[in-house]
Amino acid sequence: MRNSILKIINPILGVLLINQVLMGLLHDMLPHKASEVMHEGGGIVFAIVALLHVILNWNWIKANFFRKAPTIKT
Repeated sequence: MRNSILKIINPILGVLLINQVLMGLLHDMLPHKASEVMHEGGGIVFAIVALLHVILNWNWIKANFFRKAPTIKT
């Protein structure tokens, strides 16, 4: 179930990341209101989807970043 959800969330997260980059680069070429809605609104959605991504991958994160250092016996 978790992997099925991640197969949906990960591409959405990628599209939202690209949206943020493009809006940051092209904000002068678009009308102010459109740029504001796309960048700020997209940023909020990006943060929510990124949080879901971290929650769904928390076990992997714990296993790879928060594992205890091996004890050296002397």
